[in-house]
Amino acid sequence: MLSVKSFVFNEFQENTYVIWDQTKACAIIDPGCMHAYERQELKQFIESNGLLPKLLLNTHCHIDHVLGNEFVADTFKLPLHLHEGELSTYQETKRWTALFNMPDLALPQQTVFIKEGELLHFGETELEILFTPGHSVASVSFFHRKSLQLFSGDVLFKHSIGRTDLPGGSLPILLKSIREQLYVLPAATKVYSGHFETTTIGEEMQYNPYTR
Repeated sequence: MLSVKSFVFNEFQENTYVIWDQTKACAIIDPGCMHAYERQELKQFIESNGLLPKLLLNTHCHIDHVLGNEFVADTFKLPLHLHEGELSTYQETKRWTALFNMPDLALPQQTVFIKEGELLHFGETELEILFTPGHSVASVSFFHRKSLQLFSGDVLFKHSIGRTDLPGGSLPILLKSIREQLYVLPAATKVYSGHFETTTIGEEMQYNPYTR
C-alpha cells in the first residue's frame, strides 16, 4: 500500500508530496517549501509519523518545485534525483530568484541522474520513470503501478495541462507526452499533479479540453 500526503507550499501554490509504504520508507517529490514554517511542517510530518526518507525526487526543475531541495537534501542527507536534461532548467532559477527577489538556489551537491524506463526503489515500493517533456525540456512522471498512482508534475492537471511558454516548453511535445506516456495507463490511475486537485487518467481522457 502506498500512502500519500500532499502539502501546498510557497506563493506559487505548488504541491509537494511525501509518499511511503508499510516499511515507513518514504520519498519526497518536488519539495517546494520555501519559508521556515513550511520546512518545519514538512520535517515535523515526517518525524512525527516515523518515516524514513530514502529518495528526493524532482519531476522537473522550475523554481516552484525546487525551493526546498537544499533543505531536504541537507536535513535528511539525501542526493537529489533528477533527469540530466533538467540541469538547464535548474540554471534558469537564477533568473526567477532575481525577478522575485529571492535568494539564489544552488543545485544540491549530491545528484543522481535518472532516465526514462528506469525503476526507483524505496522500502517495498517500485516507481517507474516516465519521460514526459513539453512543460519543461526533460520533465518526468513517477508511476506506482501496484496502486495506480501517478505523480505527473506540471504535465497534466485536472481538465488542463501545463503551460508551455517557459524555456524548454512545447505544446506539441507536451500533448505527445500526455497521449503516449500517460493516456496509455489504466483509466483508474489517480493523478497527483504539481498544482491543484487530483484527477484520474480516465477523467482526463474524457473531459480534458486540451487533449480531446
